[in-house]
Amino acid sequence: MRAALCQMCSSDDPGENLAAARAMIAEAAAGGAQLVCTPEVTNCVSTSRTQQEEVLRLEEDDPVLAGLREAAREAGVWLAIGSLALKTRDADGRFANRSFLISPEGEIAARYDKIHMFDVQVSETETYRESAGYRPGGQAVVAQTPLATLGLTICYDVRFPHLHRALGKAGAEVLLVPSAFSPGTGPGHWEVLLRARAIETGAFVLAAAQTGEHSLSQGRPRRSYGHSLAVAPWGEVLLDAGEEAGVFLVDLDLGKVAEARGRLPALSHDRGFDGP
Repeated sequence: MRAALCQMCSSDDPGENLAAARAMIAEAAAGGAQLVCTPEVTNCVSTSRTQQEEVLRLEEDDPVLAGLREAAREAGVWLAIGSLALKTRDADGRFANRSFLISPEGEIAARYDKIHMFDVQVSETETYRESAGYRPGGQAVVAQTPLATLGLTICYDVRFPHLHRALGKAGAEVLLVPSAFSPGTGPGHWEVLLRARAIETGAFVLAAAQTGEHSLSQGRPRRSYGHSLAVAPWGEVLLDAGEEAGVFLVDLDLGKVAEARGRLPALSHDRGFDGP
């Protein structure tokens, strides 16, 4: 299977980001990609609740989702939209951070709402309270495709190995970890966490990422770490996209999943225990 990681530097203008994503999908398909992955919040990177209220839409009304479904159909590829920021009808007005898997026919094959919210103080100058604007999901998702069985996660989920273990035990051969990772934690944690999730589950990991200084019309500045990564089931890094935006292709031999799990069948070695 040939996969494409689309490393983006999305702005807070959904129309602008849709155009960029569509061009990347076409480029990936021209390069032979069968599965195309975009990063977290493909449609809008923003630090302003006011801006988000102005430009975000409900899923059924979202022009970015409609445009990306059309792009997948035109290109004839499976498209893993890392996530879209979407309005909900929740009483508290919080948004959803939602991944979509789109079939080559342009149909929605799976949805996943990010479970773990990034509520952290990385440093005195870098603080995030994702749960203030987004409501968490509560359902893990595995999606069957003719290419591979995919396990859907988003960014901060990578720090919770039990989620990935559950996906692996449910048959996921490829774990998707679309991200807009913090540059404060990225150098020390990004690669280590992704390789660990691959090794623990014997699965491929594909992590398409946001990168660079985002162009924002409102709110405080925002940077993302980049370094979209593809990791093999034994933990080898197959691709590191560095910090430039672009389309990066990687070939996956799905036989390596069965090979890794046969050599080290940790997914079948769970034991119950008491405490602590």
